[in-house]
Amino acid sequence: MLNKNIKVRVSRAIGSYDAKKQCRYGLNFGKGIITTEQGKISVDAYIMGITHPVKRFEGRVIAVLRRKDGSYAVVAAAKNQRFVNYEIEDAVAFAENPKKYRMNCYFENSCGAIIFRRIGGQTKFLLIKNCRSSNWGFPKGHMERGEDHLATATREVLEETGLHVRIFDGFAEDSSYMIGPKVDKRVRIFLATTDDTRTIIQKEEIAAYTWLPYEEAYNALNFENDKQIFRKAHDFIAEHHLDEADGERRQTPSPDAPGDAAAEA
Repeated sequence: MLNKNIKVRVSRAIGSYDAKKQCRYGLNFGKGIITTEQGKISVDAYIMGITHPVKRFEGRVIAVLRRKDGSYAVVAAAKNQRFVNYEIEDAVAFAENPKKYRMNCYFENSCGAIIFRRIGGQTKFLLIKNCRSSNWGFPKGHMERGEDHLATATREVLEETGLHVRIFDGFAEDSSYMIGPKVDKRVRIFLATTDDTRTIIQKEEIAAYTWLPYEEAYNALNFENDKQIFRKAHDFIAEHHLDEADGERRQTPSPDAPGDAAAEA
């Protein structure tokens, strides 16, 4: 149902009070009609992005709330509006307990970093392979409530790789892409280095990692948007002599078994 067109007839206007549920509606709410290949579906629908009462609404589904009792509701918004998971969770909190549903969201915002350091006299870059994909890329993950882009990138890199990083000012690149037909993803990538000499992957999320020189890392990347950002990062490093300023760092042997990840050498 994500990204499907929806028409909603509002039964509970924003600001109205429901004595039975003992809550005041923070969003317009009603029955939505979604047309699918199997026919029309009627579903409970919350409307985000409108701050005044309305009677009818047309937009698209940006989230599906699958409740533990087996029922579900959707969240709709206008086609020019973008809301991510924690914004939706906050908006429906007046009526929906987040512990009692699982949410699938159409929009995702992620942050991560291109990480480099000197290994064996060479500047090498970290690539990771996610457990859900066979593609090589950069460590990154979803923004959480209250975080800015830098905080998300720093936290996600640490969680996925065990590395404490220093992010350089002046470099940040954005990319947008679709993951299948159901996820519209935006990613901000920073440039960082680290004093840590051991990479400790989050095995629930990361299948493998490798440290490679620029050309090898570039060729290993699977997507053109990653390659474009990587080229810009490499140029930024050269322009600001960052690999020289970073200096040589003593290497500690990797604890990972051969075959799980490339050696840090």
